[in-house]
Amino acid sequence: MALQLLVTDRNLNVVGDPLSGWTRLACDLNHNRPASGQVDLPARPEVMELLQPGHRLVVIRDQSIWCAGPLEEPQDYAWDLAQNAGPGTVTARFSDDLARVAGYLTYPEPTKAFTAQDTVTDRMRVFTSQNAETILRTLVNENCGPGALAARRIERLVLDTVASVGGTRSLSTRFVPLLDACREVAAIDGLGFRTRQVGDQIRFGVYAPADRTSDARFSAGLGNLRSLRFTLAAPTATSELVQGGGDPDDEATPPNVRVYVEVASGAAADWYRVEKLIDKTGTDSDVGGELTQAGTLALGDDNPQASLSTVTVDTEDLQAGRDFFLGDRVTVALPTGLEVADVVQTIRLEATPTEGEFVTSVIGNSDKSTTTATVRTVRDLARRLGRLEAR
Repeated sequence: MALQLLVTDRNLNVVGDPLSGWTRLACDLNHNRPASGQVDLPARPEVMELLQPGHRLVVIRDQSIWCAGPLEEPQDYAWDLAQNAGPGTVTARFSDDLARVAGYLTYPEPTKAFTAQDTVTDRMRVFTSQNAETILRTLVNENCGPGALAARRIERLVLDTVASVGGTRSLSTRFVPLLDACREVAAIDGLGFRTRQVGDQIRFGVYAPADRTSDARFSAGLGNLRSLRFTLAAPTATSELVQGGGDPDDEATPPNVRVYVEVASGAAADWYRVEKLIDKTGTDSDVGGELTQAGTLALGDDNPQASLSTVTVDTEDLQAGRDFFLGDRVTVALPTGLEVADVVQTIRLEATPTEGEFVTSVIGNSDKSTTTATVRTVRDLARRLGRLEAR
């Protein structure tokens, strides 16, 4: 095991010596969501001095950065005389730098301060028929990247190399969580996005997950399947009824014309018709496909006919990070004989100095609970149905 824990300031400068004496480390890397990690340490004065607000934790595994990001709960301290605890113990909880991105909203006029936004109309930030990767990069750049207002820039954040991925998408957004907007754009093409520390930079990049269903396989027979749960269930909607256009009750912005688009999955032929209304008030037309996109995105939640929740374990032949990554599609062979392909949602690293490293992966739509505050805040914002956008 070759793990090293460094603490840096927000400008990525290493402060103090590497953290030593830790007794347990756990770190979840999550697909299109901030990471969630924690480390247990003896609460020596030199350790407590490093675990301060504004500092970051960098987990280095085999000389490569596994996770790097802000300390969200720098000090969870405990001491007990009955246990002869010495200086006591401290648990530090951390995330990756995507948690910083998650703290921002999408300004309709990103070149202006919040107090200078349009006071007459509810202006939207509109992207019409643009490449999905370009939209994602622009959203981050203008709200918290190098192109943002000085007060909103995340230190050392830059845009990663263009990956040239994604199809043509449209988006209208106004004061919604930045990662919410990003996931909405990324979902249709199945794109992934992440932050990674490279040298003295935090790079935000987009990537296209791979189809590894033929070579990344998990089963009890292969010894890399730890547990699974499979559910076959009726869809919660087969027809997404998307309404856009202006608000008929708003007399200040005539003409108040509604636009209606239906997106159907075809699952009603096997099950039965179930309708759900999606409100996209403020999107005036479907010329750029934005209303259709909203309906298609909703079907991803409402029409899962097969739900898979699986935890796998690394083996010598198949390892997370080397043979597959977050967002990749892999194959799980159920003991019943059925084979199901699904997406890698989480890669988890656990380690202790005595037992070494243990890496597992969560495949499918497991609603796995987390402890990181940012993850709790942003994890389910992307696919809220029937929501009214801030207007």
